[in-house]
Order: sequence, then structure tokens, then C-alpha cells
Amino acid sequence: MLTDIGVRKAAVFVTAVFLCLFFVSCPVRASEKTSVRQQYQEYQKRLNRVKYRADLLKNGFSTVSDQIFPIEVAGHGEVSLIPAFDQTYHRLVLFFVDDRGQVIFRTDQLETNYRVLGEMKQPDCEIAAVSIKDLNQDGRMDIILITSCAGEDGSYEGFKIGDVLFQNRQQTGFYRDYRIADHVNRFGMNKSAEVITAFVRDGHSTEFLYTSETLKELLSKGLQIISEQCYFRTFGKLGRLQVVPGTYPISNYDVFMIYLVSEQGDILFRMQPMGNYDNLYALKGINCRDIDGDGLKDIVVLAKYSYEGDGGELIVASDYSIYYQRTGSFSQDTEIKKVYHIGEEDTMELLIEKARAYWGFKVEEND
Repeated sequence: MLTDIGVRKAAVFVTAVFLCLFFVSCPVRASEKTSVRQQYQEYQKRLNRVKYRADLLKNGFSTVSDQIFPIEVAGHGEVSLIPAFDQTYHRLVLFFVDDRGQVIFRTDQLETNYRVLGEMKQPDCEIAAVSIKDLNQDGRMDIILITSCAGEDGSYEGFKIGDVLFQNRQQTGFYRDYRIADHVNRFGMNKSAEVITAFVRDGHSTEFLYTSETLKELLSKGLQIISEQCYFRTFGKLGRLQVVPGTYPISNYDVFMIYLVSEQGDILFRMQPMGNYDNLYALKGINCRDIDGDGLKDIVVLAKYSYEGDGGELIVASDYSIYYQRTGSFSQDTEIKKVYHIGEEDTMELLIEKARAYWGFKVEEND
């Protein structure tokens, strides 16, 4: 048993240790904050030194020469929209330059510059699309910007970020509405300028695909069921569920989703097999079968998807997704996809055989 003196000594010792750790760690955190602050200040100095187009490179900004476009700016006439990446931190800046080469406006307040919050350095990005059109019908030209990113560790690869900049009424530049950027990116409407236009200008949205609670609500808002692949299956303790694949047309694209719906019509699970593809080209099959040998029924999806190539050409590719049933949920496979890439002629039967072989699970004739 500790005496009163022993308790006091122990308390003093613990307090001393805590204070030592506190004062040792605080300078590190302060140093980290100071470092980011210093990086930002240095970056801003370079950015503000760009008064003319000729100042870009010598201040560390690389022009994206194949994405320079003319745009009508109220009060200035036709100017050049010049995108440029900061060579140090990979941040994108849009410069608006008049016919004398003078920068009349610039902005780096772009969604793509906030992938890694609290850091100056961002993932490597390239511009996937720039489109100039009047989106809010006020007679002034606005800008749609889409970037494609890839981190050094492979993160963000193929990930697109959409943004919209509106020309302001004061004729002093452009502004962005973060709520629009949030919707565009959160609900997968960042794949093309046409889809962003359909949302911002025409009012079409994919949000309901992710927020609807019943099948009836989905149908009332425009989901088109792929009836030949729609059926009921029993998923163990989850019960008898309806597998409902469907598409929603927006602009020239079909957004593909799969829902698991209860017999009462409530949506229990939703899946988005398209990933970063633009459009469902053809659904080759959906199969509900145990893949990993745990006795629970999993879901395998095989389809053809299309997307736009670097040169604007249409590319069609076959791909698959596997969703493993877990206790009360489903999780999407990430392991098999690393080692098995399907070909254009691969069938559902071959895909299931390969997937089961990965888990050491033999295919039975009548399972």
C-alpha cells in the first residue's frame, strides 16, 4: 500500500513526465505548422510576382500549353485562359491574360488543390477537360474544369475532380460555389463536361441514386431497371433480397448502379461497379454465388464500360467487380483485381473459376 508521501511522490513524477513530453512535442507541432505557413507564404510571393505571361516560368509555374483557350470576360473583351501548375507543390492556377500579355485575374481556389487538406503539396494532376459556356444563363461565359490526379503511392489514380467557375457581376473575375463542386464530385458527376453541364445548367442530378431509401423512389426519379438481370436471391441471414441493376441517363452517359432491395421495397445495400469509368456500355452478367468459400453468397458483376481517351476517342473495356458478403454488409474486392485482369472474351464462368481459384475454393458443377 502506498503512503501519502508515496502518493505525492508518484503524482509529482507523473506530472514531471507529462510536462517533459508536452514541451518536447509542442515545438515539433509548432514547427510543422510554421513549415506549412512558410511554404504558403513563399508560394504566394511567387504567385503575386506573376504580372505578365512571361513571368510564369521564372516564378515556378509550368503552362499547360494545349489547354489555353480564349474567353470573353466582361469589361475586358477576349482574353486567354492559361492553366499552369506550380512546379513545387503541384497546385493548379488559372491565369487570365489580355492581348498585351498582362495578367488581369488569377485564381487557385480550385477543388483540385484541396485533395490533401492541411498540406501545400498536392497529388500530381493533369487537366482532363476545359469547357467554356454560359451555365447560369446570365449572358457571361463560365468555366468547367476537370482534372485527373495520381498520387506518388498510386492513390487517386484515375480519380477525376470537377469544378465550375462563374463569371461575377462586378466584372472583376470568377468565383466558385463550393456546394456545386461538392455535389459534382460526391455524386460522380465529374466524369465529363457534358455531365457537369447537365447538372449545373439543366438541373439533372445523380444524387438520388445514392440517397433514395426505396425502390419506388428510385423509379419515380428516373432509374431504368435492367430487367433481364433483375431477380430475387436468398442471402443467408440477410434474407430474400431483390437484386436490382439499373441505369440513369444523364447527358450521353448511363450511370450504372446495383441495389439489394427487401421484399417490402426498402433499399438495404447499393453498389457502384462503374468506378472511374464514364458509361455502362453493356452488362454481361450478374452472378450471386459463394466466391471466397465462407458459405455466404457473394455478388459478381461483369460488364463493358466506356470512357474517353486522351485524344477524345471512345474506348470500351471489359471489367468486373466482386462484392463479398460479410456479417450484415458487403465489401468490394481489392485483392483479386491486383492479379487478375480479364480479357474482352472472358466469360462469367471463367471469371468465377479464376476468383474461386484465388481463394483455393473449387468450383462445383451445381452450386
